Amino acid sequence: MGPNIIWCLRAGPRRFSELRADIPPVSAKVLSARLKELEERDVIVRHVRPTSPPSVEYELTEIGQELVPALEGIVRVGHKLKIRSGYYPSEAEADANLVRALEPS
Repeated sequence: MGPNIIWCLRAGPRRFSELRADIPPVSAKVLSARLKELEERDVIVRHVRPTSPPSVEYELTEIGQELVPALEGIVRVGHKLKIRSGYYPSEAEADANLVRALEPS
């Protein structure tokens, strides 16, 4: 789950509800525990916004940002494995899928 959270935060800060929607099916309890672990390890930082009601956003730290290229590498290797297995009907579809996978959302 940690890599999924890092992957979702690579595009910028996200609220808890956004992360939960991006990583189905994850319970609020499990996501909360993983966010706390990543915060304790200095991979993410938690920002409490002074709104009414208060909102919380999570963001990658500098160390967290350094993990993104490693995850992109894993995505690229997985993509190559899918091509070799015949998962994609054409090279064009394979390339389009890789581009979509690497785009921050």
